[in-house]
Amino acid sequence: MKRTLNVVYDGKVFRPEEPLDLKPNTRVQIMIDISDEGKQKRPSFLQTARSLKLEGPSDWSARLEDYLYKLDVHE
Repeated sequence: MKRTLNVVYDGKVFRPEEPLDLKPNTRVQIMIDISDEGKQKRPSFLQTARSLKLEGPSDWSARLEDYLYKLDVHE
């Protein structure tokens, strides 16, 4: 019988992501195919920042220190 399982290797053992209908100590043969799922590209800082949809004054970039340290900021 062949069955495809999604498993995670924790550094010592393979852990199935779903329950198996197997008795303890059942011998199985495993073929490893490393999925690209774990290697997905992380979003860039700019993509993350844009996704936050932050709102603020139009001069944030020019006066960042003023806003961070409350130096002569007009509210």
